[in-house]
Amino acid sequence: MLSNEMLAAVKGYTDTMQKSVTLVIQTGDHPKRAELVAFLRSVASVAEKITLEERDTHGQLRSPISFLLEVEGSATGIQFSGIPSGHEFNSLILALLQSAGSAIKLDKRLTTVVSELTEKLTFEVFVSLSCHNCPDVVQALNQFALLNPNISSEMIDGGLFPDIIAARDIQGVPSVYLNGELFANGKITTAKLIDKLIELYPPSSPTEPAETLPVQDVTVIGGGPSGISAAIYAARKGLKVVLIADIIGGQVKDTMGIENLISVPKTTGPDLTAAMQMHLGEYDITLKEHLRVTAIEKGDIKTLTLSSGEIIQTRTIVVATGARWRELGVPGEKENIGNGVAYCPHCDGPFFKGKDVAVIGGGNSGIEAALDLSGIAKSVTVFEFAPELKADKILVDQAHARSNISILKNVMTQKIVATHGKVSSLVYQDRETKAEINKALDGVFVQIGLVPNSAFLKDVVDLTPSGEVIIDTRCQTSETGIFACGDVTTVPYKQIIVSMGEGAKAALAAFEFLLKLPAEVSVSRAA
Repeated sequence: MLSNEMLAAVKGYTDTMQKSVTLVIQTGDHPKRAELVAFLRSVASVAEKITLEERDTHGQLRSPISFLLEVEGSATGIQFSGIPSGHEFNSLILALLQSAGSAIKLDKRLTTVVSELTEKLTFEVFVSLSCHNCPDVVQALNQFALLNPNISSEMIDGGLFPDIIAARDIQGVPSVYLNGELFANGKITTAKLIDKLIELYPPSSPTEPAETLPVQDVTVIGGGPSGISAAIYAARKGLKVVLIADIIGGQVKDTMGIENLISVPKTTGPDLTAAMQMHLGEYDITLKEHLRVTAIEKGDIKTLTLSSGEIIQTRTIVVATGARWRELGVPGEKENIGNGVAYCPHCDGPFFKGKDVAVIGGGNSGIEAALDLSGIAKSVTVFEFAPELKADKILVDQAHARSNISILKNVMTQKIVATHGKVSSLVYQDRETKAEINKALDGVFVQIGLVPNSAFLKDVVDLTPSGEVIIDTRCQTSETGIFACGDVTTVPYKQIIVSMGEGAKAALAAFEFLLKLPAEVSVSRAA
């Protein structure tokens, strides 16, 4: 199951383990148990500090294909039910390393918030191994468990526990349950997980103030291609740089097939994200991950307030917050997210095997989604508002060649209908005849473009009616010293390579701006 190359890579990581970790697998019979045991034996074989033990846990573990992590005889609170291969393999390796003493990469303020929770919190995370968003959630909750003995987290492969999936009516992943009740459904960042925990369990006393950073030369907001490019270019100039990101990778992390990044014939969003993060680590950049900017105070020295309450002062700002999936805004959409309405075909497609689904949107994202789903679903119907598809011809030709893909053009989605809590049909209007049609469906995948993440910039810089940040040819906004780049701006052609170039432009423009400042607020190079 694990190649020699993968095992060699794991060995390289585990050579630095400080503590011994035991993988404890529940005894018993299951068709997949032998495969899981072989998988775990392979992992354990690469390091003396990793051992495998088969044990009756007397109900602590869910099934004979469940296992937990112990460190020197003590439970960590981390459990896996299923075989954590595919995208979840990294979750297992990180859990091993962090259990054994590797640093938990969570902001100090957020670490304090999680550590001080006094309630007993039992998390269950239902995943599919094809879901590239799921590992972020699994890894975040595993870290929470390591930080606080009151917290436990269990990854559950929904494909191996169909009875539970059916009993809980789960149609989308990641699906997070807390103490048996639904806590979060669909893509969710570490920052939002912590926000939800704080909302449920407000701290009884103020958290310890975070260490104050010196005044920064450049503060980059956003961790996608444009933000990472801006941070690297600014750091290369020797500037003091801080990067604030809800999640590294941004929207790119949701893109599975990337074939238009020049010099890289083919890659995936997760792979590109990993490469960008590695490149980022080569420079002296202060990273504030899993955090958002909630307020900006303008001035020669600008003041940013973060979601953790931390304050950062900076001479310039580069906004690179990108965009998020656009919602339809029709009745039945929000009410049925996770119950038939989805935005990520790679994550939730496996739940619709052999079923009839719709894809709303005839651009590149929509047609790519239809092609992906056609290999899983019984049928895929594409709904396009315009009289013609906007996708590239090569994609359209591929869609026409698939016998189970139908394309409806010049139609408008009216509402999504649910029966017994699950999507059952979609009502649409033929824009030419005005006729309304109710089409029976099991799922709806929305792929109608992006919305700029710019709400926090209201009254800070000028925005277009659609929310894009207005910039000039040098990425300068309407506010002196605030620059912007990438998908959040008015720059045309929302492409990865364009965003990277715009990030470089914004950083260079910020550098030139800093050189012209008066001495009292001039640039202070990083040591």
